[in-house]
Amino acid sequence: MLVFHDDADGIASAAITSRALERLGIGARLVCLEKTYPFALEKLHEREGSLLVYCDIGSAHADWISEYNGGRNLVVILDHHDPKPARDEKIVDLNLEHYGFKGEEEFSGSTACYLFAKCVDEANRDLVHLALVGAAEIPGGYRGLNELVLREALESGSVARRGRDLVIRELDCTVRELFQVLQVLGAVGYYSGGPELGVEACLEGLSSAVRDLAKRLEGRRKRANKRVLAMLYRRGLEEGEYVQWFDAGSAFRGMGAKVVGQFCSYLQYRRGLVKPDKYLLGFMDLQRTIPGLGEIEGEFSKFSLRTPELVRRKIGAGEMPPAASVLEEAAEACGGFADGHAYAASGVVPAERKAELAELLDRAVGERVAR
Repeated sequence: MLVFHDDADGIASAAITSRALERLGIGARLVCLEKTYPFALEKLHEREGSLLVYCDIGSAHADWISEYNGGRNLVVILDHHDPKPARDEKIVDLNLEHYGFKGEEEFSGSTACYLFAKCVDEANRDLVHLALVGAAEIPGGYRGLNELVLREALESGSVARRGRDLVIRELDCTVRELFQVLQVLGAVGYYSGGPELGVEACLEGLSSAVRDLAKRLEGRRKRANKRVLAMLYRRGLEEGEYVQWFDAGSAFRGMGAKVVGQFCSYLQYRRGLVKPDKYLLGFMDLQRTIPGLGEIEGEFSKFSLRTPELVRRKIGAGEMPPAASVLEEAAEACGGFADGHAYAASGVVPAERKAELAELLDRAVGERVAR
């Protein structure tokens, strides 16, 4: 079972790892998750004697995975999100944050997957370009381990520079183009087989049909973004002392929950609407279906937290708390869960407790700042 995240990094990670497993003679069933829901973990780990590989997801809830696995299966985690310790000896978490690297700056999930694949078999060096596709999500360019992978890709001829772009020779597209298509397929196309098509595109190239689908999905998202943006300009955002928030409700219905995070990433730069010195929190209604696994019981809301410019500076200076840690605290206090990085995080909460989460988050930040 190969479990992967629903964004470009997760899809590229799944492509690398599925091909590496295939070359070992191991067939893998692909399951794309937006979050490590307890329901999903229970379903994934109900059998015994299986191999489960988590790509670009899993580390943040390695403690939960330990609980649901119960020593029944071998589990390999290849991730770059802030990790929790695993309590099951059959769980091998190869998140490079355990070895001193920063998952928000120096390596992506796809880079972790590529380094693993290369250790398994040197033949997997031909997948190096896919590590760069996933790593394109990290702001500030290729640094740390990502820079080493870039150097390897250039030296091997897997990619070539064309102006400011990197061209993937084998697939005849740029890294940026493939990244953008995967972002759309994973998020907007989550409920219509988009993540699986993305894995195929990574390994076989971008067909005209996949390009056309991505354009249609992107058009759908842009229309939804415009509706939410117009609503926010009419109503404004709710505000606390440290947090500003909004609820998109059902505006993104039919799309994967990743879209609210992507919208928040875009919204944080709208200076006339968003305060640069407050965390930005966005909610959307969560659909109950997990493709390939079944339905969740109850009504839930997905939330994403982003850090506008001044907040980001203060986090870096130690004057405000990292996004993931403070959001985890608030989410758990109202029956939800969260994970992520210092500057961006997300999670799930019971739908009726959205306002409570925002208030708890604002209070938690205030307490941390006071300390």
